[in-house]
Amino acid sequence: MTEWDEQTDILVVGSGVAGLSAAIEARQAGADVLVIEKMKVTGGNTRISDGGLAAPGNPIQKQVGVKDSPELFYQDLLRAGLGLNHPRLAALVAENAADAVNWTMNVLGVAYLDRLDRFGGHSVARCLTTRNHSGADIIKAQQTKFAQLGGVIRTRCQLTRLITDRHGAVSGAQVRSGGTFGKKDSGRINHIRARRAVIMATGGFGNDVRFRSLQNPALNESIGSTNHRGATADGLIAALEVRAVPVHLSWIQLGPWGCADETGYGRGASFASYSVYPAGIVVDPATGRRIVNEWADRRQRSDAILRTAHVCVGLVDTRGAGKASDSLKRCLARGYVKAFDSIADLAVAYGMPAGSLETTLDHYNRGVKTGERDAFGKPLDGAQRVDVPPFYAIRLWPKVHYTPGGVGINTDAQVIDLDGRPIPHLFAAGEVCGGIHGASRLGSCALTECIIFGRIAGQQAAAVNRNG
Repeated sequence: MTEWDEQTDILVVGSGVAGLSAAIEARQAGADVLVIEKMKVTGGNTRISDGGLAAPGNPIQKQVGVKDSPELFYQDLLRAGLGLNHPRLAALVAENAADAVNWTMNVLGVAYLDRLDRFGGHSVARCLTTRNHSGADIIKAQQTKFAQLGGVIRTRCQLTRLITDRHGAVSGAQVRSGGTFGKKDSGRINHIRARRAVIMATGGFGNDVRFRSLQNPALNESIGSTNHRGATADGLIAALEVRAVPVHLSWIQLGPWGCADETGYGRGASFASYSVYPAGIVVDPATGRRIVNEWADRRQRSDAILRTAHVCVGLVDTRGAGKASDSLKRCLARGYVKAFDSIADLAVAYGMPAGSLETTLDHYNRGVKTGERDAFGKPLDGAQRVDVPPFYAIRLWPKVHYTPGGVGINTDAQVIDLDGRPIPHLFAAGEVCGGIHGASRLGSCALTECIIFGRIAGQQAAAVNRNG
């Protein structure tokens, strides 16, 4: 019999957007809620993200008259996921995306830029970005709301294992409190009873080289990651140890906008994501030719770069560079992005055959003007020409960005066991879950999905009978 050091109704493990969404909903439903976070800073990968949410029917779409629908969004999710998505989970994302955005605005007070973005794999522009271009905007608003509700967040408190009763129901967790991440035995062992439920919101494992290389040996230490250092598999493993079913662990997404000259996810990646891919082209420096549909999903774009076996170059003109003006100045100062007065100068700087690059651009710009069919399948009638100097270039090499695989859940965010049944009193939300995105996640869908399933998990956990 476990001797409990403390008790709460609901224990939320992880303080990213999924965990805090769950915590707010559970607290609003009247439950006592404790959020634990293994790092000394809250927010996980959400805090360092660009703060993008994809949603059909969002307020700006309505203002500018973009035609979209949950069904179109759903089809985009399935197309990017190669049809491997759990259909009902993907449908929940599509159906509830607009409500998730409205919740952040009306309940949390989050403000968004007055613009829409269309990222690779999306059929239309449907992506919003927070005013400060950061997921920290959402985290700060969530923390404020949770504090107003009387909720408690405890940092430097790491889950070591889930505790189950003799029937296999989750009753609480063993944690290390006051420790330092990366120091295995630091901190003191405590046991926390969760009278109603534990909600796993521990994120993905993009920075866990050992675990990710077990799933895909090619993703060893030679491949960088955009994730924060705490994006490790310990939470996922804890769930697997209580018989949670693993789903799609080997599908690990690389970010095609990874900048070869910076570590992690930084300004260079943001520039490539918001400027190069929407408004420019990506070329193989060995040939000076394009290699991919720049509006394809992340998996297709990353695979195209990797097939060249070397760093590629993304380029955009001054109009396209303006789409990420917030990042451009810093990228130029740090050398991640370079400016050139002519395409010939750009080609020389990157060792490209200048004639081939100029021919590539001429052909591309002519296609944009005439709307002719693109060899890579890009709908050029919706693209813009790359012909107004100065021209800007960035070196691109994919980095591990997102892990679509994780534990299986149902539509109530209950964790499913190896027999296909819900594990009593265990819920999950966010990147620790698998099956929602299939083989590849579309851009700006992570925060949307985290909010949706975080809220579901919080509502369902709060409804659990204390004696159930």
